[in-house]
Amino acid sequence: MQVKIAEFVGESRKSWQEAIENAVTEASGSLNNITGVEVYNWTADCQNNKIVEYKANIKIAYVE
Repeated sequence: MQVKIAEFVGESRKSWQEAIENAVTEASGSLNNITGVEVYNWTADCQNNKIVEYKANIKIAYVE
């Protein structure tokens, strides 16, 4: 059993939590046996002094 790491960026207009969940959902389409997630960067786009899009860079561990 070999653990591998893949990097993804999740985006959401609602929250960082949803951005992370969106990235995991996207990853699950091409990766099997996801075993963990590391969030290493949180960013957001702003307009008119308000956050309009949340972004999370994550590393996903999976077993091949």
